[in-house]
Amino acid sequence: MVMNLNFRYKELIEIVEKQSPFNPDITLILGSGLGNFAKSISIKKTFSTNDLPGYPPSTIIGHEGKMHFAEYAGKKLLIFQGRIHLYEGYKIWECILPVFISYKLHTKYLLLTNAAGGVNKNFSPGNFMIANSFNGLFIKNELTKLIGIASLEGKNNFLKLPSSTLNSLIKKAAYEENIDLKEGVYWYIKGPSYETPAEINMIKKFNGDATGMSTVHEAVYAAYNGIETAAISCITNLAAGISPVKLSHEEVTSTARLAEKKLEILLKHTITLIE
Repeated sequence: MVMNLNFRYKELIEIVEKQSPFNPDITLILGSGLGNFAKSISIKKTFSTNDLPGYPPSTIIGHEGKMHFAEYAGKKLLIFQGRIHLYEGYKIWECILPVFISYKLHTKYLLLTNAAGGVNKNFSPGNFMIANSFNGLFIKNELTKLIGIASLEGKNNFLKLPSSTLNSLIKKAAYEENIDLKEGVYWYIKGPSYETPAEINMIKKFNGDATGMSTVHEAVYAAYNGIETAAISCITNLAAGISPVKLSHEEVTSTARLAEKKLEILLKHTITLIE
């Protein structure tokens, strides 16, 4: 059965619409260890997601549970400091709540960031990768239940994922800031455990370049609803079987924090380029 999100989150949306200082031009969802971007810009209003009815509390270190309305370079921003994951035990319709809020507030653009494991052997920890495609093979059933019977308009919108406009602007920003930006396929894994070496070998054989436990459902739902969407991964570790080092969440968040300043520069420059 498809969840009626308008009914499920009616009270939450009414509160946000009433108290938000503006409708955002751009939404940013910040991944593990990448949340400090929000502290570097002019924040106009902050919601603690714990205070919003029906908003799932984050259980993961590095995801603070804040929703900021902010401004930068004349653009109105909505920033989610922390996200919601299936591996925390939540339903798919809970995990796309930040995107649903953005959609109800008529945001035009969505920039997703995440911490990802590098599958492509040409990647190193600290690299950034822009997604030129997504693989949601392991989440097809959940996406079908989320969207229901797809409309023709939604299908046509989905074909524009990722946004060629946003991807071009991110590449331009990286070039102008002299930031090495890789490009590749982001492959979704449900978790909660990291991938096994056998799973990584499968991903490599199907041309996956980076893997993580977020982003794809957010990107699909946003694009389906007409939001221009792009995703940037911070490669925080080499995936299982590629590196001899045992994977850990601490490694993920610590590497992300080391790369955070460079990501801030990339995001800010991209924002200035968006019309």
